[in-house]
Amino acid sequence: MLRKISVLAISVACSTCAFSQDSTKKSNFVISGSADVYYRYNFANPTIKDETDPSFNYFNNPTSFTKTHNTFALGMASIKVEHSIGKVGMVADLGFGKRAEEFSYNDQNTQLAVKQLYVTYAPTDKIKFTLGSFGTHVGYELVDAYLNRNYSMSYMFSYGPFFHTGLKADINLGGSTALMVGVTNPTDFKSASAEPKMFIGQLSTASKDGSVKGFLNFQGGKFTDVDRLTQLDVVGTFGISSQFNIGVNGTWQSRSSKGLDDKWGDSESWYGAALYLNYDPITWLGLTLRGEYLNDDKEVLGLNTTIFAPTLSANFKIDNLTIIPEFRFDNASDNMFLKHDLTPTKSTGSFILAATYHF
Repeated sequence: MLRKISVLAISVACSTCAFSQDSTKKSNFVISGSADVYYRYNFANPTIKDETDPSFNYFNNPTSFTKTHNTFALGMASIKVEHSIGKVGMVADLGFGKRAEEFSYNDQNTQLAVKQLYVTYAPTDKIKFTLGSFGTHVGYELVDAYLNRNYSMSYMFSYGPFFHTGLKADINLGGSTALMVGVTNPTDFKSASAEPKMFIGQLSTASKDGSVKGFLNFQGGKFTDVDRLTQLDVVGTFGISSQFNIGVNGTWQSRSSKGLDDKWGDSESWYGAALYLNYDPITWLGLTLRGEYLNDDKEVLGLNTTIFAPTLSANFKIDNLTIIPEFRFDNASDNMFLKHDLTPTKSTGSFILAATYHF
């Protein structure tokens, strides 16, 4: 009974607060969500059975979110709540499932993960401040499967930042040009007590008709007391026609560490580039060919090789449902994949059948 009275009192108080606000302020409340599921088969049919095996490349999949073989699997269910009134707003974006767990790999018990949680304040129409945890600005691909035309993820997405937690400012420089600057925790940490802070930035622009867009992205600084990195990333999109558009992404990341003599050692780097060819011959069908090249011959990422990975995906659209059959071929300059008998090989092929839904 006491609990019911408390709930009633809180409800009345909230209603009173709502009526006391300036009635001229427009309140916007939006709930959206998505879900994805998939089946993956690696043509090498590796005999590894234990998904907890510490081997780096089990099931011939060194990229994010599809580390399975010959099984149906769940991706992620997401619920996103957005509210704004006047000059302020908030976003709470929750993910459930294996994809969410890999996205928040530095957190614990992340089958339920806070993908994004932030508040915003826009004192003028020229600047907006954001405080909290938000998806990265780096790269072409996004964590929510329905926002990508390929289901499997690129190497650049998998080894780049996933999200940042901190404070950023988005500044309108006039026309279609904008600048973002911010200070954050080390990459992919929602909490990092007593750890160094990093800096992020983005310069974006677009043509008058919006058919061409460009983004220059940056992150840099120390991510531990003895490790630092600098990353530059470029994204461009080109709308050739109503049926055909092109996306490009290039990234370069350099890392260095401090030795026992308290001096910074020589930096080592990795880099990659990807081309996305998107063609929609009819409204219910889209085709995407992604060609990606990654160079990690300095073993910054632990791969110690170069990789070329073309991926061909079809998107069959039925209202808010998209069915994605996909063929992918990964070819490395060194033996980083496995044959059926677990002997090493330079290349491997995979098939994915995925489905995404959003509302």
